[in-house]
Amino acid sequence: MTPAAGDAVRVEMSKHGGTPHWRYDAVVLGADAEGTWLGVPAGTHHERPGAAFDSAVDKVVRITAEHRVAALLGSGLWCDVYVDVATPPRWDLSGAVPVLRSVDLDLDVIRRADGTVFVDDEDEFADHRVRFGYPAELVAAAEASSSATLAAVRNGEPPFDRATVAHWLGVLRGLR
Repeated sequence: MTPAAGDAVRVEMSKHGGTPHWRYDAVVLGADAEGTWLGVPAGTHHERPGAAFDSAVDKVVRITAEHRVAALLGSGLWCDVYVDVATPPRWDLSGAVPVLRSVDLDLDVIRRADGTVFVDDEDEFADHRVRFGYPAELVAAAEASSSATLAAVRNGEPPFDRATVAHWLGVLRGLR
């Protein structure tokens, strides 16, 4: 079960083995055929061990149960698409605020503001798959997800098209 539109949620990513990674608050915007959409307003605090920042712009996060990606989409920064290849997200509904948990698998698909699309951190993925003993099926799923996402971002397919992102950014701004 997913929290309802308008609900405050917490996003807690980790690395393989449970090491904390990026954590931040968000609000559920709604859902469509592409997944559940979370809004992260400008000024939201993000933190992980050794780093922290407050987001400079609004962004939306698309999550799905079937796909191993969490897409961060927005505008006004050096990139307008940043996709973390990750394990399927799981909702923890045991606390006062629902928490979305997923494991970041290092690979990132990025579209820069100038339209350049690439996969980042392939070297980190190669190192971590050996160092942390990623199971073969996890490696295969991450590589397949990265390849499929790269093609979808390059082709501007939903939800990576600007119209879909603009719609959900509008929903976020409408909550103010």
